[in-house]
Amino acid sequence: MRGLKNAIPAALLALAGGLACEDLSYKDIGAQINALSTRDDVLVPPAHRRLVSYGRDAIPQIETALHTASVRGKLHLLTAIDAIGDDEAIPVLRHFAVYDSNPEVQLKCEAILKGWAARQNTRGDRARAALARIADKRAAKP
Repeated sequence: MRGLKNAIPAALLALAGGLACEDLSYKDIGAQINALSTRDDVLVPPAHRRLVSYGRDAIPQIETALHTASVRGKLHLLTAIDAIGDDEAIPVLRHFAVYDSNPEVQLKCEAILKGWAARQNTRGDRARAALARIADKRAAKP
């Protein structure tokens, strides 16, 4: 019984400590995205490296930023997506390849997908399917 009495406070302390360790990576991801979206100077390469280091965890925030970034910012963010190389970004690339108003952004998305499609793996399969869907969507546009 004595062991149980000592174990309960220790378990509560461990639980409280775990709750106090909040993951703040989204803030750093946001800071790196902000740098890539708004700058075109020596701060871009380190922001790119930091953002890429988060891997697929950065993709949702990158997707959100792509909607409002400048063309130059979008191109920086797309370069980061390419470097991350995760197939979770394929729907994002497909969307912007079809619907972005800037042809340079559309071409960058398509180029990334073509690069990924050259691989004989799951990402390549998904990229090829996305490219086919892009072609269908563009053909259906008035």
